[in-house]
Amino acid sequence: MLHPADQMLLRMLVEKGIPPTHTLSHQQAREFYLMRRTVTQPDPPDVGLVRNLAAPGPAGDIALRLYRPAGSDAGQALPVLVYYHGGGWVIGNLDTHDVLCRQLCNGSGCAVVAVDYRLAPEHPFPAAVDDAIAATRWIHANAGSLGLDGSRLAVGGDSAGGNLAAVVSLTERDAGAGGLPLAWQLLIYPATDQRRGWPSHTTNGEGYLLTKDTITYFHDLYVGPAGHDLDWRLSPLLHENHRGLPPALVLTAGFDPLRDEGVAYAQKLSENGNRAALVSFERQIHGFITMGKVIDEANAAVQICAAQLREALRAG
Repeated sequence: MLHPADQMLLRMLVEKGIPPTHTLSHQQAREFYLMRRTVTQPDPPDVGLVRNLAAPGPAGDIALRLYRPAGSDAGQALPVLVYYHGGGWVIGNLDTHDVLCRQLCNGSGCAVVAVDYRLAPEHPFPAAVDDAIAATRWIHANAGSLGLDGSRLAVGGDSAGGNLAAVVSLTERDAGAGGLPLAWQLLIYPATDQRRGWPSHTTNGEGYLLTKDTITYFHDLYVGPAGHDLDWRLSPLLHENHRGLPPALVLTAGFDPLRDEGVAYAQKLSENGNRAALVSFERQIHGFITMGKVIDEANAAVQICAAQLREALRAG
């Protein structure tokens, strides 16, 4: 059964006549996504430090936001999670995921660096991938001056950001001795297969906020109608080798169209000898983890992610 809070939220969206994302221009969709946070997200908790940064990227500077947890020692080199926000590679920014990054930072005792990668359609695939890789490598290279411990480095993200975290992990593994020493990956309802043929795309494709039409809308803006869906940088599930990857926590939602491909990715990681934990919130919809103001299970999900991050990087 769908959680009562989710049922109430979905009814409210219908009653208020909130237009489906796929009916909007990408500029309008970005505005609605940013505006929605005031209704669904908790108040931002205080952290020890917030610092805006810029990393050189393949097409100019990439905006970053560094968080240090409340009560942390300013002179301590902290483990760090590099976080890529969700939003179909089309919407979302540092502000839409500011609260979640603060929560993960305080809850884990780790630093968090959020990455404001380029968005489609202005910057289609593989711009987001290129920025995610460049930003992560820059953070590692500059860890000392940023008060971070580059030997305890994790990547994570939700939805499209979970896709980027998985792709960065595969990229650095493929780089061999020259790759980053990633210690962990946090994959929150990740997009892992752009073929979009898993059963949950049909069973959960209507009525649960993220719809099949919206997924196609994001896909076509990011990838293009012809698509490159078999490219593992779009579909990390389709990479030919999933061995030797960082330990992972994969979190899925029962009423999410992306549920099955998230489960499949966790299974693929485990079958190939990696440590991978799968946690499914069966009563939840896609995107719920940022909605702790109206969905209580979102806060439990954040606590699980933060605790696992703390354990993975042994912070505090």
